[in-house]
Amino acid sequence: MENRIPNIQQAKQPMILAPAGGKDAFLAALAAGADAIYCGLKLFSARMAADNFTVADLARLTSLAHAMGVKVYVAFNTLLKPGEMDTAAGLLEQVSRYVLPDAFIFQDLAFIDLARRIGFEGELHVSTLANVSFPGALHFIRRLRGVTRVVIPRELGIDEIKSMTAACPDGLSLEVFVHGALCYGVSGRCYWSSFLGGRSGLRGRCVQPCRRIYQFGGAAQRYFSCQDFSLDVLAKILLSEEKISAWKIEGRKKGPHYVYAVVRAYRLFRDHSHEPDAKKEALGLLADALGRPGTHYRFLDQRPQVPVRTDIQTGSGRLLGKVQGGTKELYFRPSLELLAGDILRFGYEDEAGHQTLRVKRPIPKKGRLVLGPGSGISLRPGAAVFLIDRRESILTEPLLDLEKQLASIKAPAVASVVHPPAMQRRQKARKAAAWEMTVFRRPGKHQGAGSKGLWLSLDRLPSFSRRDSAALWWWLPPVIWPAKETVLKETLGQLRRMGARRFVLNAPWQAALLENEKSLELWAGPFCNIGNPQAVEQLAGFGFQGVIVSPELSARDYEQMAAGSCLPLGIVLAGNWPLCVSRTIEKEIPMNRLFTSPKGEQAWVREYDGDYWVYPNWRLDISPHRDWLIKAGFQLLVHLAEPEPKGIEMKKRPGLWNWDLELL
Repeated sequence: MENRIPNIQQAKQPMILAPAGGKDAFLAALAAGADAIYCGLKLFSARMAADNFTVADLARLTSLAHAMGVKVYVAFNTLLKPGEMDTAAGLLEQVSRYVLPDAFIFQDLAFIDLARRIGFEGELHVSTLANVSFPGALHFIRRLRGVTRVVIPRELGIDEIKSMTAACPDGLSLEVFVHGALCYGVSGRCYWSSFLGGRSGLRGRCVQPCRRIYQFGGAAQRYFSCQDFSLDVLAKILLSEEKISAWKIEGRKKGPHYVYAVVRAYRLFRDHSHEPDAKKEALGLLADALGRPGTHYRFLDQRPQVPVRTDIQTGSGRLLGKVQGGTKELYFRPSLELLAGDILRFGYEDEAGHQTLRVKRPIPKKGRLVLGPGSGISLRPGAAVFLIDRRESILTEPLLDLEKQLASIKAPAVASVVHPPAMQRRQKARKAAAWEMTVFRRPGKHQGAGSKGLWLSLDRLPSFSRRDSAALWWWLPPVIWPAKETVLKETLGQLRRMGARRFVLNAPWQAALLENEKSLELWAGPFCNIGNPQAVEQLAGFGFQGVIVSPELSARDYEQMAAGSCLPLGIVLAGNWPLCVSRTIEKEIPMNRLFTSPKGEQAWVREYDGDYWVYPNWRLDISPHRDWLIKAGFQLLVHLAEPEPKGIEMKKRPGLWNWDLELL
């Protein structure tokens, strides 16, 4: 790496926002010239697999950052469960008192109340996990006290981003991803890891099942493992959008080498966007950053790219070769010179038994690294080898200097805090008779007792009588992209004129599409990911009359939800629940055909309104606990009647999801 740090400053430049999952990555971000750093604690962070920080450690690092004019944002962006409010409030107050962060990043609505209770005066940023995906949502969010920034989805193209900036009101700005890992599912709309084993992506515990090998037909490939998002030279297009306050780099699980290289690269793209030499240097930095191969994804509307390719590897790190040898001796010949201190990973991250090794001495390119008994490496010959972190002198020297400065900063004596009492709550919801709703995809004369719901399609609206329109519960989709907003508003207007008045919204911000409609009955749908009574309280303030809770929770969580809710609660009792909703599909995966995981789990994909819903081959079904739920206080029991593909036989297996588990 050439030691060149750009220093051109222009008015209203977007910040370069760097990730930090540990101390060394934090210091690397400072050394590279980041304008702000975002990081998480050891609790309530959406990247729990990162090392993360204690309050005392983060206080010292933040003091150093502030001395250098660098801001620090703390991610508090997980779904909160009912029993976590006291712990969350106490930790939040500790961070506010001792760390003095410039902003908190959140997805759970309860966080707004928590921030008020502790008197936090910094900024609040809405996480991309909250799925603020259409322009009309921004004016709605601006009314939330303390919220000054929204992190928008990675799936947006440049024209969609411009529509968001054009709609962004004064006092609010946008944060845009420019580089880093891509999830296959839309942020906040992926339940894959949770459904298969209780480790929720909304809780920062995702085990990345989309990265695994799946079998379809006679082929086994990584059909859902995405390349890294990388705007590289295209990032300069964003410079003209004044409402974009930050370029965000993903990577809190990455090492300091990645952070240093990528931050420096995007400073060059920002500050020297018209200089060929700077462009060349920045592209070189990204090529050596040890990430996956890059894609522009959907950024260029006229040339969208599918981020899943089965003809290239998508393991994290730089592929350097494969393990060779036999039973007597294993060895490895790297395609790149290795430095002392480099960290190698043997095997893909989803492979059982993958291991890491720190290189003890330099190894020349195509040299021989013997993996003897002392190495601890026991993988089979043929295992892929990745370089995942390294320490060149250009990085180690500034890190050592920053370490010395950090050593002079005393860690605060962090004391436990007694957080303020909870705000006076609305009266608990009155007990009423339980009722049921079956939700369909297609209109028709559906059988069965109870209310009827219908998913609202943005591509087609069949003819309805006034009586049918008024009787149905209209379910809005879990994701609304900018181009669909106008169509949706027109459709909702048409339905209102036909007498429709009952709607289930699958993001809190969708209430913006039905504002000033006082006669409507609005329920928050299950995709709102509501998991605690404080979030319900916020929805009541938005005008919702009921909430269908997150289907991820455990029985204990449901009991606590019902005991403390100020609104009537509903729950998905049975039906087909998606593993995720995505905006992309690998070309070899046809619709409505089964594919199989290494553990024998099967699923299929179906398209709705341009999005791809991935469904497991067994139904969510907590109906054995129906009476318990009613006794606990749940009033609405929802059945999702998803049409199943012809020729696919559903497996008969328990569909309790996390009912008997402690959701991690």
